[in-house]
Amino acid sequence: MSDKDAMQDMSREWNYHPELPLRDSSIFHWPPRPGHLLRWVGRNWLTLSERVMMVGLAVLLWLFVYPSLETAQSFALGWIAQVWVANLLLIFASAGGLHWFFYMRKGQGKKLKFERRDQGKNNKLWDFSDQVKDNMFWSLGSGVLQLTGFQVVTMWLMANGYTPVITFAEAPVWFIAFLMILPMWSAFHFYWVHRLLHQPFLYKRVHALHHRDVNIGPWSGFSMHPVEHFIYLTTLCIHWVVASHPIHLFFHIVFQGPGAAMTHTGYEDLLIRDKRRLALGTFYHQLHHRYYECNYGNQEMPWDRWFGTFHDGSTDATDETRARKKRMYSKG
Repeated sequence: MSDKDAMQDMSREWNYHPELPLRDSSIFHWPPRPGHLLRWVGRNWLTLSERVMMVGLAVLLWLFVYPSLETAQSFALGWIAQVWVANLLLIFASAGGLHWFFYMRKGQGKKLKFERRDQGKNNKLWDFSDQVKDNMFWSLGSGVLQLTGFQVVTMWLMANGYTPVITFAEAPVWFIAFLMILPMWSAFHFYWVHRLLHQPFLYKRVHALHHRDVNIGPWSGFSMHPVEHFIYLTTLCIHWVVASHPIHLFFHIVFQGPGAAMTHTGYEDLLIRDKRRLALGTFYHQLHHRYYECNYGNQEMPWDRWFGTFHDGSTDATDETRARKKRMYSKG
């Protein structure tokens, strides 16, 4: 089969996909590519990108929503409940808002939607026989509870001086740099815990719950088994050892929680007047949900390429992924 025929076959399997094979968009190259790195910084941090919007939301949460560190010096039901309610509303607004726009209002139709299918219903694969209700149950239940737990413990550690806390005035360069580092740290952490969750023992008992959603939607992102929520959210423990500000913690909270809804919309971008205005999901991760044993990380980081788990969207990569899965489970 020629490359052209292979790409035509791939196109018939999807409602939409970007140009294939996927290019290497990682910011890590040797020799270094300064131009590529500068374009990445500009695209992510010097425009109204999803990351800049998340930082803005983190600042608002720090100023007006979450309790102060002074309040968090001792555990008390009042401020802990305040954090839980805020997180519940954050997840509900982000996942629910995106689901309403893309899947209820159908505000973008199927433009830039990867899968042709709609969300699953009347199938006992999911709790309540409904994909969306199943996803909401796990996201708003275990997800919000554990996100709140990690946040509460971290705020208490910060408030009592058990972990280093900085201000912008004390360390302006590190303050800004750490905001940029946190998504990279999250991607590094996610790749390795994700590979752990795909080991047959944990996959069958834990991670399979998340992978019930092959055709993902906004509520899929934070829908996980309680054990997976705990493993996934250990990324927040970096604030226990690295000097940070509450804004860094709240940005990280938004990135891991509402951010997961954005990356699992099932659409590549939000269109406004037919122009791409906000990056959402990636075909890179959509391939993971269809073929499982590939693309454990994200496309900005090189881990999948370096460790042989990269799927570039080609039929050859699909064959390699299926063979890898067969080898894994023959050992399990």
